[in-house]
Amino acid sequence: MSIKERTEALREELRREHLGAFIFPSTDPHNSEYTADCWKGREWISGFNGSAGTAVVTLRSAALWTDSRYFLAAEEQLQDTEFQLMKLKIEGTPTIAEWLGKELVLASTSTITSTEIGIDGSTSSASYIEELKAELRKHGGLTLRTNLDVLQRIWTERPSIPMNPIVPQPIELAGEDTSSKLTRIRKALREQHADGMLMASLDDIAWTLNLRGSDVHCCPVFVGYLLITTQTATLFVHEQKLTTEARQSLARYHIATAPYTKVKDALAHYPDYNILANPDEVSYTLMAAIKTKEIIKEPSPVPTLKAVKNETEQQGFRQAMLRDGIALVRFLHWLKPAVEAGGQTEMSVSRKLEALRAEQPLYRGLSFDTIAGYEAHGAIVHYEATPETDAPLRPEGLLLLDSGAHYQDGTTDITRTIALGPVTEEQKHIYTLVLKGHIQLQLLQFPDGATGTQLDAIARRDLWHEGFNFLHGTGHGVGAFLNVHEGPHQIRMEYKPAPLRAGMTVTDEPGIYMAGRFGVRIENVLLIQPYRETDFGRFLQFETLTLCPIDTTPLLPELLSSQECEWLNHYHATVYDRLAPYLGPSDQQWLRQATQPVVVHSASSRLAL
Repeated sequence: MSIKERTEALREELRREHLGAFIFPSTDPHNSEYTADCWKGREWISGFNGSAGTAVVTLRSAALWTDSRYFLAAEEQLQDTEFQLMKLKIEGTPTIAEWLGKELVLASTSTITSTEIGIDGSTSSASYIEELKAELRKHGGLTLRTNLDVLQRIWTERPSIPMNPIVPQPIELAGEDTSSKLTRIRKALREQHADGMLMASLDDIAWTLNLRGSDVHCCPVFVGYLLITTQTATLFVHEQKLTTEARQSLARYHIATAPYTKVKDALAHYPDYNILANPDEVSYTLMAAIKTKEIIKEPSPVPTLKAVKNETEQQGFRQAMLRDGIALVRFLHWLKPAVEAGGQTEMSVSRKLEALRAEQPLYRGLSFDTIAGYEAHGAIVHYEATPETDAPLRPEGLLLLDSGAHYQDGTTDITRTIALGPVTEEQKHIYTLVLKGHIQLQLLQFPDGATGTQLDAIARRDLWHEGFNFLHGTGHGVGAFLNVHEGPHQIRMEYKPAPLRAGMTVTDEPGIYMAGRFGVRIENVLLIQPYRETDFGRFLQFETLTLCPIDTTPLLPELLSSQECEWLNHYHATVYDRLAPYLGPSDQQWLRQATQPVVVHSASSRLAL
């Protein structure tokens, strides 16, 4: 079906159900960032495949809201459809409720239309639904209906819930068993005056139970719920997915199992305890099903516990980064001669990098779809090449390559912007500004418990000085063979209260994007480590985990401070020392050249990574 045929089929259902519009968020029943195919309703109805966005269709119009990461991509994908692009956080962009209020009032002047709006309450969080209800009431007294999954009627080839096998994550890689994790979770729940909780977040469940799956593209998780009481824990899952090893692991820690579809019934018969259910995580439908003494509507303690990596996980990250670095050096050595020889495209070099990673031990797949943006495509923050957009690479200009992999002992996420040949002075200048911001963040020492928002300006200072900015976050947590984006901490302009603690991973990825021309982003994964303790408290610093040279050919060294030059030279010396023993002579020689020091402006003490 075409997008036009899909919206027409939807409108038939709207008329049948006496609805004025239907809202399609990007979420699933677990409020996941990335969803299994069966819950990609927003993508199906609109054609826009970015990870974040909301589509709304009325009887006479359609619109899609998304953030700055996807403005350019959405403009391309929504061409030749009736969907109007709504740019979030841009002045003049109406909210969904504001737009619906005006649209339905306009429609009512020419035809009879309903003021009731539809949304699937089973795939939207309780907090989102409550906020939406309040907003809709303010705009024309609109109401919300939550008990209709309209896609079941019109999406005739809708994929089923995935049934991929669930396997254990060995204790020698997890570093802590399930019993210990449940003990710590229950202790944290007691501190919140809760006797138990409903866990809906898929990566939280996988971490707690030391299990992994492949139900969601590029995420090693499985679809399920975990219901905890003071003494018991029950995993709600399609039980045919459980391998023998997974069953044995669950039995070892006395975890009961029940069918995935029975969680709603279990909530209705939950013991007369206080239960914690995070309204930002649990769906509106399940929240309404809870019949117990009190619902404690607070954040789950699990993300904070999961974010601090134990010693085993930290060492796993280092080993994963080592293997990833080996693959990346082999790729970078191959890249420029291959481009000069001709025939390479954005998609072909992505496939080459994936193949080289797949040769590494413990490789378990990509951690996200590779972003290979050549020249103008590099300005599209979350660009993903398709056969229609796949640009041929020439031995000139910049290639922005953002990629990552899962290894069973760690997850990687790296961006390098690579000069494929001659570049302009403007490209060199902007490349150097981005690198300065990248380095300045890694040089920072900061108080234990500072928030990412307090650190964010450090990476932007030199960009702001010249009137540049980027609208995405500067850094996010990374899972230990789990989701590549992990909270609760972030480094970004918008206030995020989660404190930064030793043991957390976080990325450092500033960028500048010149629409229609080129983009630059440079990214490493960092591990927060203790720095020192003084009369003013504990202080923290960053250990750089990523091992891959940063291209110095588009660099203007005269714009770097002596401290920045020293960091770069020391980083490259570390990259060479760590990777060279695992490389053949040719790759080793290339790496030696790629990590040659840049000129340091003045002497200064060496800096520890």
